[in-house]
Formats: sequence, C-alpha cells, structure tokens
Amino acid sequence: MSDSSMPPARLHPEAELAREALSTPLLSRAARLARWAGPGTRVDAGGGLVDEQLSAAAGELGLSGEDATAEASAAWRVAVDAGLVDVVDEEEGTVTAGADLALLTGGSPQDVLTVWLAALESVLADASVPDLDGLVDALVAGDGSGELDLSSVDWDPEAETQFLEGILGNLYLLTAGEAGPAGSPVPLPALAASVIVPDDMPEPTDEVLQEVSDAMMRLDDRFRLLEPSGLVEYQPVDEALLAEGDEDPAPPQDDTDVARYGAVRLTPLGLYGLRARLLEAGFDAPAVGDLADKGADALLDRTPAFPPAAAHAETELWLARREPLDAARELLAAARGTDENAPLRRLQCQQALALVGASAEPALRDVLDDAELGGLARVWLTEHGAADVPPPSEAMIFWLTIDTVAAQLAAEGNSEELQALVEGLARQHSGFFTTAWRVEHPATADVLEAMGRLHPDKAIAKAARKAAFKARSQRGS
Repeated sequence: MSDSSMPPARLHPEAELAREALSTPLLSRAARLARWAGPGTRVDAGGGLVDEQLSAAAGELGLSGEDATAEASAAWRVAVDAGLVDVVDEEEGTVTAGADLALLTGGSPQDVLTVWLAALESVLADASVPDLDGLVDALVAGDGSGELDLSSVDWDPEAETQFLEGILGNLYLLTAGEAGPAGSPVPLPALAASVIVPDDMPEPTDEVLQEVSDAMMRLDDRFRLLEPSGLVEYQPVDEALLAEGDEDPAPPQDDTDVARYGAVRLTPLGLYGLRARLLEAGFDAPAVGDLADKGADALLDRTPAFPPAAAHAETELWLARREPLDAARELLAAARGTDENAPLRRLQCQQALALVGASAEPALRDVLDDAELGGLARVWLTEHGAADVPPPSEAMIFWLTIDTVAAQLAAEGNSEELQALVEGLARQHSGFFTTAWRVEHPATADVLEAMGRLHPDKAIAKAARKAAFKARSQRGS
C-alpha cells in the first residue's frame, strides 16, 4: 500500500475540526454518558450497560421512542471503545471515567481529534455488521451448539469490510479534488457503481445493475448509521421508492429523479478522518501545506500531480514562508536540470514565479544568460513590466519552445490544449521544423515526434516526423 498515492486533501484547521468533532452526536453522546456514569453503573461481560440501566442512559441523552435504548447502548459502546470509560473490575462490572475523557475539555485540538478517530473506528466496525435480527435467527445452527453459523446468512465479514472501505476510498478520491467537501454530493447510484461496474464495461448488464441496486440499499443503511459520526452528510433514499415494491429500486436511468436515490457528501471532518485512516494503512495521502517547509525541489517535483487549485494553494503556502527574492532564487535553482522531469519542473517554476511580486526581479536578471532559465526569466520580466529586458536569441526561443512542449506533454499527454499549441507553433513559424531538430535539448526528438502525431495536417505532420528522425540521428539514439 505504501506505493499508493491519493490526491492532496485541503484540510480545515484542526481547531475548527475539533469543534466539529465535539458537536457530533457520536462523540457528544458518548462523552455525556461517560460523565453520567458513577459508582452504581454496571456493565456486562462485554462492557455494555446492563439492561436495567439502558432506560436511564437513554433518558440522560434525551432519547425516546422504540430505538432509544438501542441508541443509548450504541453510545455507551462508543464511550468504552474510545477510552472515555474504563472497566475497572470485569467480575463486578464496575467502571470509571477513562483517561481520554479529560482530553475533550483540557486537551489540544489534536487530542480531541484522536479521541474522535477512536470513536469513528467503533462506528465503522458496526457499519460492517448486518441487521442483528438476521444474526439472531442464525444462532443455534441446527446442532444446538449455540455457535453462529455464518453460512446461513448472506454475510461475509471480510467482504463487507472491504466493500465499505472501497466505497469510502472512492468517496475520498472524489472529495479530495478541486471542490473538496464544498463540492456537490455524490449520488448513491454513482458511488455504488464505482465499486461494482468494471472500468472496461461500456454498458452494465442487467446482472451488474442488480448488483448496483443491492449495493445502494446496503449503503443506505450504512450511511444512515455513519451520519451521526460527522463523517458524512447524507440524503437517504426516498422512502416512497422502497414502498413501491418488494424488490430493491433499480438505479435511475436519467438525472430527473436521481436525488430520490440518495446522495452523500464527505464533511471536512470526514475528509480529515479518512485521510488519517489512509495514512495509518500505508497510503500516500498528502494534504495541502505538507510541502510548505520543504525545499523548492520537493515543491516542483510533487505539485505537477496535484489538481490545479490544490497546486496553486500549495505554492501560495510555500511562498508565504519565504521572502520573495529568496523564494525566486530557490525556485530557479531547483528548476535546472536535463533529466526527464526537468521541463515539468520549469513549467511549475514559471507558474510559481507568477505568484511572486516585483521584488524578485534581481533573481530573474541573474539567470538571463542561463541556457535553461534565460527564456522563462525574460517572460517573467516582460510580464512584470521590467525595463531593458534583452531580446532572446533564436536559439533560446527554440530551446524554450521545445522545453515548453515537453512540459505540456508530460503534464497532459496528447490533450486538445497541446494539439492547439502544436498547430499554433507550426502556423507562426513556417520553417520551424528545419531548425527545431538542431536544438540541443534532451526532449527535442520526443517533442517533434509528438508534434507529428498531433498535427492534423498530413504534410506538416510528415515534416515533424522527418525532423524527429534527424534529431535522433544527431544524438545517436
């Protein structure tokens, strides 16, 4: 798992997240019961409240109705699992306040979030368990042994856990992108399909659609259970759909009534929680701001893989810790190189320098004669209205052009934007290919080959391929 990488998450401040955690029904109820418990509180062998005390616990939480005692029992289990309550004598069934209870009022925001994460693990474990009624029916498996016969119920604990982890992983991927938790809720059918429908299946079969429908209903139950934890905001499946027939509702065929099929959004607290779990599992799950105290080399190497908004935010945080002139010099030094990733580093450097003010001008003037950096330095100085910017030589113009296309090719592949850039270059410079193959740049042949592949005009494409051949022959490759 350590090689697995996630998009960077844009996390809210820990103090804000800690306040959200304390206000969740999951943690506030558990804390309230932990403070309510006293010398007379008794638990059973499993650490749960004894039956005769459940009504009092429900009353303490202000719960009523037929599910009140079940909800109170669940809150108590969370209190025990999260360390808010300790069982001091298993035989007597006595309890005392746990060491972590004091952290909720006297600890740091990180302390509070650590307790919330422990509570979250408790409810996630419960979310992978089926309806207890089905389990009770499966007890006493024919031989009177009293053992649980899992073969008599449609439940595979490992498969259920993997299913939920896969769903939450996909929800994280969708959330830790451009919009973050402020983005649109994810329709439940789309989320279910993301783990059911194979990527190479153009149209799902009836059997696959039925699997998606079954998964939707399983997720409906789980997200209803998870919402009080603060992990998600959930709009449940419309009860009217469930009342229309005995079978599970089929996924919607269009967008007209997709809202009736449920939608879920990961909260800022949920984004924090899932990232913490991913890190614990060995994933590379970066957060915006992780690179703020790293060198410019780390910034330029890693931000190309970020979504644009995250890369912009990461760069702003990095620049905020440095004086503009020092930052510009560090960025320019890190942008040098002839390795495969160097053009993309220089593109990121150029984008970072666009956020630096005019006080960085001396750093750009220092590299005007640099073969690798002189072109981008002239671009920056011109854009910032600097005086006496020397014009670039033809060799520098061609080198910068090859470098720019190489960076775009590495960043976007054969994109429409790159095709437009290629067409524009060929149109503006009628003799481009007769000169470009001579450019002393490691990526010259690859760039010319890509231009031949991307340009729609057959004659120009042929000229580009011929130039690429010449460039390879010149380099002996």
